[in-house]
Amino acid sequence: MDVQEPLEQFESEPQEPVTPQAEESQALSVDSARQEETAQETETAQPVEEEAVMDSATPESEVVSTPRLEVDSTSRGEAPTQTSTEPAWYVIHCYSGYENKVRHNLEQRIETMGMKDKIFDVVIPTQDEIEVRDGKRRTVERHIFPGYVLVNLILSEESWYVVRNTPGVTGFVGMGNQPTPLRSEEVSQIVKRMEADAPTVKVSFKVGERVRIIDGPFNDFRGTVSEIDVERTKVRVMVSFFGRETPVELDFLQVEKS
Repeated sequence: MDVQEPLEQFESEPQEPVTPQAEESQALSVDSARQEETAQETETAQPVEEEAVMDSATPESEVVSTPRLEVDSTSRGEAPTQTSTEPAWYVIHCYSGYENKVRHNLEQRIETMGMKDKIFDVVIPTQDEIEVRDGKRRTVERHIFPGYVLVNLILSEESWYVVRNTPGVTGFVGMGNQPTPLRSEEVSQIVKRMEADAPTVKVSFKVGERVRIIDGPFNDFRGTVSEIDVERTKVRVMVSFFGRETPVELDFLQVEKS
């Protein structure tokens, strides 16, 4: 088979002359295609706004809610109808896991917008907690109220606007669009939990579950949880010993979920 034959046939075929108008039209089509392709690439590469990521990070149904008050989820343009002249602690809501980011954003806005004389402190209530994982104890910092941040401020339209429009903040805790300050006894309880000397112990098991004993004379025995005493940090486990179910009282840190 002669390879040159189809090539010669293609070269010998008459081709229509290209006019200047046709060349210009073709060039415009190529330029339009390139511009459209570049726009698509730019749109694909453009980072998603941080606030949009926050909004989609946690479904609304999974957000921890407060039983006493509701979160202001109305338009950000509705300022509170009542203001104050004395500082008080208010609660703002954000998506769980974004508390530190919201505090950082708010502290930056307080600095740049000159609101230090109206907004005094931003606090995330935390406490130390001991957890047992893979047979090892470790102390972790746990948020007491996941999804909530405390702000000490004098409530005015300006301070409300700065806090309410901070990226990541979904609303104030209050009645309608009126933020409700915490009572003094509520603040005292929160501070007491934060300043507790002894860390709490995280309980990863519940009554009826199988656990493994990791410390003490019954080390590596397995049993079923029959009772949990949170105040004494004790757990009672039913262990099979010589063919009989025997109750054994242990410390929370002596057992782990099997």
